[in-house]
Amino acid sequence: MSDKDFAALLERLRPEFAELIAQYEHKRSALLPMMHAFQQHQGYVSLDAMSAAAEMLEMTPAEVEGVVSFYTLLYRRPVGKYMLQVCRGLACTINGAEDIMAYFREKLGVGHLQTTPDGTFSYEEVECLAACDRATCMQVNLEFIYDLTPQKIDEMLDAIRAGTYAVAPMAQTREPGPTWATVPDSEIAKGRKSPGAVAVESPNNPGGLGDASGTIMLDHLITRDVYLFGRTTERAVVDSRAVVETIDERADRAGH
Repeated sequence: MSDKDFAALLERLRPEFAELIAQYEHKRSALLPMMHAFQQHQGYVSLDAMSAAAEMLEMTPAEVEGVVSFYTLLYRRPVGKYMLQVCRGLACTINGAEDIMAYFREKLGVGHLQTTPDGTFSYEEVECLAACDRATCMQVNLEFIYDLTPQKIDEMLDAIRAGTYAVAPMAQTREPGPTWATVPDSEIAKGRKSPGAVAVESPNNPGGLGDASGTIMLDHLITRDVYLFGRTTERAVVDSRAVVETIDERADRAGH
């Protein structure tokens, strides 16, 4: 999508976003539905979309990207017109998910977190989809498909390629690459640590790399000498000043 096309899309969505933002006590609560709206029109959440949302919601671009990167159903890179997500949960595994996944990889010629060269299919092996009574199962653009068999897979792929499948394709405003995963996502998929966990010896240190705010907050909650700020209808709250001051004091004593 060109800059001109995005500008036109943004102006078209502004009235919808204004109504959405007005529903919340705090503007930033509108972030997720805004990101889903952008993805519906672009096929993924672009840097332009995150930048526009940051401006409208009075957030930093880093805060917006931090939220987007947390949710696996928000794609930061272009994906295929059909997102095929095969469940690898316990019930599906017991009922033959390993064979189903192997069949998909063979038929598509791609693996986990990869997109076919023609840009039609993106393939992902996901955790439990909560349809254990119909294992093995999957989602196609979030629509459930149950009781998978090789025959059912062949019929589905043939119908998609023929343009006769019941599930509509996703928007695709930019040609996808071989994967939509970022470098950290790719490393995590291989079983490696995320950057924040590198050199962290104890799993009980929630902040990673020298950040003790999590354990400090826990200490205060246990001793009941600090309380969160007043009531709010929003779920996110800021750290108490007491916690911030404690962090500063410990840093000063450590000579930082």
